[in-house]
Amino acid sequence: MPGATILGCAGLALGPEEAAFFREADPWGFILFARNIETPDQLRRLTADLRSTVGREAPVLIDQEGGRVQRLRPPHWRQWLPPLEALARAGGDPRAMWLRYRLIAAELHAVGVDVNCAPMADVAGAETHPFLRDRCYGETVAAVVAAARAAAEGLLAGGVLPVLKHIPGHGRATADSHLDLPVVAADAATLRSTDFAAFTALNDLPMAMTAHIVYAALDDLPATCSPRMMALLREEIGFDGLIMSDDISMQALSGTLGARSGAALAAGCDVVLHCNGNLAEMQEVAGASGNMTEAAATRADRALAARRPPEPVDIIALERELAALTGEQGHG
Repeated sequence: MPGATILGCAGLALGPEEAAFFREADPWGFILFARNIETPDQLRRLTADLRSTVGREAPVLIDQEGGRVQRLRPPHWRQWLPPLEALARAGGDPRAMWLRYRLIAAELHAVGVDVNCAPMADVAGAETHPFLRDRCYGETVAAVVAAARAAAEGLLAGGVLPVLKHIPGHGRATADSHLDLPVVAADAATLRSTDFAAFTALNDLPMAMTAHIVYAALDDLPATCSPRMMALLREEIGFDGLIMSDDISMQALSGTLGARSGAALAAGCDVVLHCNGNLAEMQEVAGASGNMTEAAATRADRALAARRPPEPVDIIALERELAALTGEQGHG
């Protein structure tokens, strides 16, 4: 079984020590950030080299939401509006999200990236932290589900797997989980009818990322490390795809990285995500995580089986249609 991890790397090219570590640790997948990206040719080499260390077509992930959270940027790739603004310009038309993510998928697929950490199914509200709000797709369950479904279908049509986030809902968080542990005080009935409902409607997607959030009405542990919340994801929300943690090094979580990793996997996560590319930290996470369970590997195989070649498409026509809806132009 592969390691129960998704790991980053430090720079634009793999160093020999990193490559040797990846060969030994055999992470299930890899994730890229701005520090890893310079040109299309360089990025194609890096994604190929990452896969060569584990000897298989391992998934390579990225956060390419568009707007504030996008790792590929001009001059080689498009610049995107924040999702909430783009949808507002389009009058809420989900077609804008399909077009956006079909174009993003084309950019990702061309450089060897086959998993995008999108769509967002977090329902925005008046209290949503500014870190998250403009990344959301709307303020109602219906609007969020329609836009997220369109985004996921656009990615899949372009040969890229979507990752649904942040399950079971980050929209009520008033703190940034990169820096603090958000605690949501809403009652269980409200959570089930809004935040959780959006994820229930999208529970057939192949992969999801957890929220490092405490839902005080249900448990006092962050969802990533809560057996009770992970059972809710599987049994009540009905999500049977691969569940990955959000970045295990975020300050919302406490304890050593090894302890956090062990707690996430024991709670029910299938794989642990570690993002910063620090080799010593990755060694600790990999050592604590071990290999994927048989059940996790089954879900992982099922997710990867959803990868398919991009469907033929007229990119220029899609760009023109999107520009008519949102005003966004082609290349940055």
